[in-house]
Amino acid sequence: MTMRWSVSAVLAGWLALGAVAASAQDARLEAARKEGKVVWYTSLALSSAEKVAKLFEAAYPGIRVEVHRTGSQRILQRVMQELQANLKLADVIHTSDAGHFVLLKEKKLLMKYTPAGADAFPAGFKDRDGYYYGLRATVNVIAYNTKIVPAAEAPRTWKDLLDPKWKGKLVTAHPGYSGVIATHVLALVHLHGWDYFKQLAQNRPMLVQSAVDPSGVVASGERPVAVNGGDYTFYQVKKKGNPVEIVYPKEGVPLVVSPTAIAAFAPHPNAAKLFTDFTFGKDVQQVLADTEGLYTGHPGVRYPADKPKLGDLKLLPADPEELEKRNEEIKKRFVEFFGA
Repeated sequence: MTMRWSVSAVLAGWLALGAVAASAQDARLEAARKEGKVVWYTSLALSSAEKVAKLFEAAYPGIRVEVHRTGSQRILQRVMQELQANLKLADVIHTSDAGHFVLLKEKKLLMKYTPAGADAFPAGFKDRDGYYYGLRATVNVIAYNTKIVPAAEAPRTWKDLLDPKWKGKLVTAHPGYSGVIATHVLALVHLHGWDYFKQLAQNRPMLVQSAVDPSGVVASGERPVAVNGGDYTFYQVKKKGNPVEIVYPKEGVPLVVSPTAIAAFAPHPNAAKLFTDFTFGKDVQQVLADTEGLYTGHPGVRYPADKPKLGDLKLLPADPEELEKRNEEIKKRFVEFFGA
């Protein structure tokens, strides 16, 4: 009798705890619905961001996602300018420059919040103090147009791009706009030094803004070779039937982990928490891998067979604190070499 009573008491306790948790979840959902929307500043490619937004809105009718998509550097600039004007508009901030989150955290502009399940992510995908977490990751690659460049002649290493035969045939994104490219530049400075970029500039690459842009330029043939860009963007255009091939240089590929965080001043904090939990859930993380070609920190995600696993690549990570400290240097030296 005593044993049966003890088991019954434990079961009753579990049920009570479950009821409390369900009640708390219902209360947060109701609070989020009263807020009505979440404002998302993101550097994720617009088509990908809109896909995530639609999935959330389908899961939580009555809560709208207001997507503001632009380059990482412009997101940070916008947030800071809005705060100077006493405008508190952003709920969730997501850029591809991990250094931004070091700065925002130092300025106490981030809410301490751990998305459900994010504790299981690897160390490189989470802030040790719990203020920001890596929503997704990409690696920077070389890509070329297969109708213009034969495979046997395609560049295979970063230094292959310095060959004078590529003069006027290259495209590069800009670290003054893109956090992906700022991370790329820092990683290659560690690998080959600033002289690499000085020599690359002599081949007069076409300058574009976002790390998304080179994929379209290469696919169209306007410039047949991209010297950088997130691999997921080339993966997407290739899957659509464009003549694009991706090269993962053996000496290493810059790894870009793109954090996300809830603003400490978020005007819709309950909706922001709900949205953040949703984006870190396995289903959405799997969507990012399957249809967008991105990497994630979620241990349960499986990747398409036609993409290399991160463990198969030599990765060139960038330290977020160094990235934040050297951000101005990176932009200044790039302009010095490339003229814009």
